[in-house]
Amino acid sequence: MPLQPARLLRASPYRPVVSHPLLRRILPGLAVSALGDGMALVAVTWLAIQLAPQGQHGPWIAVAVAAYTLPSAAGTVIFGRLLRGRSGAQLAGWDAILRAAALAAIPIAHLAGMLTIGLYVVLLAASALLHSWGSAGRFTLIAELLPQRHHLPANAVLTTISGFATIVGPPLAGILIGWAGPVWVIAVDAATFAVLALTYRLALPATGTIHSYERGASRTAGLAVIRRQPALLGLLVLSVAFFFLFGPVYVAMPLHVTDDLHASATLLGAYYTAFGAGGLVGGVVAGHLRHWPLRATTIGIVIGFGVAMLPLGLGMPIGLSLPAFALAGLIWAPYMSTSMALFQRSASTEQLPAVLAANGAVLVLAVPLGTMLGGPLVGAVGARPTLLLCAVAIVVLGLVAAGFSLARRDGTGSGATEVSARRRSGRRPAPAGRAPSPPAP
Repeated sequence: MPLQPARLLRASPYRPVVSHPLLRRILPGLAVSALGDGMALVAVTWLAIQLAPQGQHGPWIAVAVAAYTLPSAAGTVIFGRLLRGRSGAQLAGWDAILRAAALAAIPIAHLAGMLTIGLYVVLLAASALLHSWGSAGRFTLIAELLPQRHHLPANAVLTTISGFATIVGPPLAGILIGWAGPVWVIAVDAATFAVLALTYRLALPATGTIHSYERGASRTAGLAVIRRQPALLGLLVLSVAFFFLFGPVYVAMPLHVTDDLHASATLLGAYYTAFGAGGLVGGVVAGHLRHWPLRATTIGIVIGFGVAMLPLGLGMPIGLSLPAFALAGLIWAPYMSTSMALFQRSASTEQLPAVLAANGAVLVLAVPLGTMLGGPLVGAVGARPTLLLCAVAIVVLGLVAAGFSLARRDGTGSGATEVSARRRSGRRPAPAGRAPSPPAP
């Protein structure tokens, strides 16, 4: 019996990830940077409130939040020709350098007495330009360093780190804002990205020692690859629709709590905390799904999430809807890990950075567009009916995706045929010095 814990540790899907000689060097830097980003969730909006003219807080908050995320879509196209074919470590490292420099310029401008709301938004936008490429670099690095069977647990480690940071970061930011002000929380965020950039520079081999790359001239090569592969195109469409249909929830939830339930912000915080806690558990569980069929699991997540959202939309008591929202967070969390694993499995390592950057550039637009829809939708039908419409639409989306997947599987004979053909074609060369790994189940 004393050996049981050790046996469980050896059997853990996360052991090959956290014990990898290179990955274990960069995981602490990723954790520190994620914590900084979690604090920025609060600091970005709070500093916008302080800088915006009186009576214009709402519009400038929206602009600041958009500036911190949306320019990554433009950066995917603008820098496509320059960055396509770079290694995962290069992409992630350059994103960290740009973020550190642009965010550090905010407290510097503040000290110089030059920080205005306009300059603030410009610097936030500059910090986000390489974000899609940086995210693509992290998941490409997983594909470079690990065999396919370990991709899902490694993806789950990255998403769990981010999920934990979104729980711990905001309250920590609140404490620091009360003590020193939001501009210095952004300075801390800049410092965490500087730490991450140094981690990539010092902890990983020099560029080119992990894998050789072919450069491409097209700025939109990633989208071209996705369009040519029906499986990837279908996955992108599913993700865009899934995130878009969740967008109105950000508008409907606060109004449902205040107008329908006649409760305070404390209850809204309890819902979001429950969702985040469920997401943290779901992120840990995701690595254990490696033996499940990835495509079916990804579609099942969409259906399950919609079902878990139904109690909110149906106006069930808080004692039922609060645990259901936590369950929704648990179901939601593995989606990014499984969808990234499908991309890692379906695209060659040379194509993967551009493909993932294109995927990220499209997805970053989905939730804001859905949130924009939430305003008029809530105004037209009300908060609770909006939640119900979103839940039902997500379930229908998942069922339609399942139908298409089954039809495609029947038409091709088996998904395994495609995998075998891809394996025979040699489109997924192993990293230098490593024999090709067996395919994941």
